Amino acid sequence: MAEYISKSEAETEEIAKRLAAFLRPGDLLALYGEMGAGKTAFVRGLVSQLAPECVRLVHSPTFAIVNEYAGEKVTVYHFDFYRLRDEDDLCSVDFYGYLDRGGIIVTEWSEMFESALPPSGKSVRIEKTGEEERLIHADFGD
Repeated sequence: MAEYISKSEAETEEIAKRLAAFLRPGDLLALYGEMGAGKTAFVRGLVSQLAPECVRLVHSPTFAIVNEYAGEKVTVYHFDFYRLRDEDDLCSVDFYGYLDRGGIIVTEWSEMFESALPPSGKSVRIEKTGEEERLIHADFGD
């Protein structure tokens, strides 16, 4: 597991850009962190590296549940589980179907459906350690 300290939203995005190099089509990245920890900023950093033509579209999919960022080389599927209540809701948004699409799946509020996530998935935990400072734990299984 690697740890990074971010002192701003821009630094969180930069850390995500560097970690994007370790993601491949078919990977799932589970994000953990309280409200306002910087999960969506982290996704913005990933997308800026993986599908740069879509970075201006990145926003929290709280109400849409999933946003798709189709880049030239890979599509990033950005899920937000916050509003889902149970396994039926997970199925109704076709989460399991996305696992077979060959893109990179990123999930926010991953703790809500940990049992649905593939065991081979990667994870990032973002902890608020100050007003702007964050401690980022990245477990990519390496």
